[in-house]
Amino acid sequence: MSVRPPLRDSFGRAIRKVRISVTERCNFRCVYCMPLAPTWFERSAVLTFEEMARVIGVLSSMGVHKVKLTGGEPLMRRDVEELVRIIAAIPGIDSLSMTTNGFLLEEKSRALRAAGLQAVTVSLPSMDRGRFSAITGVDGLDSVLRGIDAALSAGFSPVKLNAPVVKGLNEDEVPRLAEFARDRGVFIRFIEFMPFDGKGSWSPEKVVPWRRIYEELRDRFELEPLPREDGSTSMNYAFRGAKGGVGFIASITAPFCDDCERIRLTADGRIVPCMFSPAEFDIRSALRGGASDRELEDLIRGAVAAKDRGVKYMIQSGSLPNRIRPMYVLGG
Repeated sequence: MSVRPPLRDSFGRAIRKVRISVTERCNFRCVYCMPLAPTWFERSAVLTFEEMARVIGVLSSMGVHKVKLTGGEPLMRRDVEELVRIIAAIPGIDSLSMTTNGFLLEEKSRALRAAGLQAVTVSLPSMDRGRFSAITGVDGLDSVLRGIDAALSAGFSPVKLNAPVVKGLNEDEVPRLAEFARDRGVFIRFIEFMPFDGKGSWSPEKVVPWRRIYEELRDRFELEPLPREDGSTSMNYAFRGAKGGVGFIASITAPFCDDCERIRLTADGRIVPCMFSPAEFDIRSALRGGASDRELEDLIRGAVAAKDRGVKYMIQSGSLPNRIRPMYVLGG
């Protein structure tokens, strides 16, 4: 496919990253993500690997070069390593990573690495077995910790950890989680609670601001600020004298909208230009209706042109809703 003009939204932001939900299904029921009784897509509605790869190919021709596979839980998608192999071979894709809950990572790590997956991010909300089970609905902490070690052993680089922090749920575990990251020589990002919980229980009062977390850690660890990469979701600090560090994804108190460079593709074939906006665009129908690559490009450009300015401006105007869509269908 020939190189096409860069993909930009109406605010001039170049789109370079796509997050793809390979399945909405998950073996966890995390309280900040899943409703009590999730509704799964019909199997026929979920994009095939070939359909996902075709969309990525069109995106790549417009300058998108970073792909992150998400879910639901992506390792629940049968033969997901084959999808990794297909995407890794697409010209122009130079970064291919995955976000996972880590429960199946121990058995999958080496096959994923061999297929071309470069990096993994593992969700780790607690280091306490009982609390981990209460948060996720699964007695799976030991499996997740083995998965993290397996990912390090398999040679993924980087291996990162994500820890959503919710007031009254797990904010007291921040130092312990940071210590674990330092012991393993990896980065852990603490994520402010966002309105994608599936139960509609989000409220600003449950958000633990990143600044509060940083100040608590600063008193226990020597943290050195790192330069922020353009388009990064995270403000990062290294552990002085040790590998790894901490990051803060402050979507509520310090949004990073002005240079946002990502869009999302849901498992059932909808392009979501901004995770905080309800707007989404059906590309599955075009894929299955015989659309040419140029027609797919036009559809994608139209969706990106409608990308919202961002949550930063919703908050400023007082228009941020308490519930948008559950995270398990969005793709992280």
